[in-house]
Amino acid sequence: MKDWKKYILVATVATIMSVGVTPHAKAQLGRAGIKGGLNVSNLYINNVTDQDARLGLNIGLYGQLVSNSTMALQLELLYSTKGSKAQYGGTVNQEIKYNLNYLELPVLLVFKVGDVFEIHAGGYAAYLLNADVSYSGVINGVDKINSDNLKSFDYGLSGGVGVNFGSVQVGARYNYGLAEIANSDLSSAILGSAKNSCAQLYVALNISSN
Repeated sequence: MKDWKKYILVATVATIMSVGVTPHAKAQLGRAGIKGGLNVSNLYINNVTDQDARLGLNIGLYGQLVSNSTMALQLELLYSTKGSKAQYGGTVNQEIKYNLNYLELPVLLVFKVGDVFEIHAGGYAAYLLNADVSYSGVINGVDKINSDNLKSFDYGLSGGVGVNFGSVQVGARYNYGLAEIANSDLSSAILGSAKNSCAQLYVALNISSN
């Protein structure tokens, strides 16, 4: 099915929202605080001779709006860096670094396995704050990509795990982008159908009373 990824995202969001309206869910606040860590991101661009991931960071706030002993609804607001470095060969002998910086809103279901282990699953929406696209080499007569050539909004699926050590959580997550980031003929010619892909390692500090 051509739009199967969109259907998966809609189903995920619907499942997450159902937690907040089910009569068995109590409006009890869970863990909340600050978090940050390492991003390892890529764009998986077709027709490149070589590609390297971008190392960056994620930092921001998180909070569990609905929580009980087995499940929680967690929202986050993060500054998150993404992108990659791509080497183009052939007639276009050029290295391009895509440094993209987003304001990201993950919405996650948290499945609690005891007091220590958690499984996170859901989706994210993101807004492109800025883009720094740098070039090594020269392509005569070809314009360069800037933030105007990229889509302002991104969205996708998120999944990961967390391990609690008292008020500290250590976790890993993978964000799978569903939106093509190119937004013009120029960027489409260079990026094709590239989407964001990002693995995250993080440490979260719970500052709530729970």
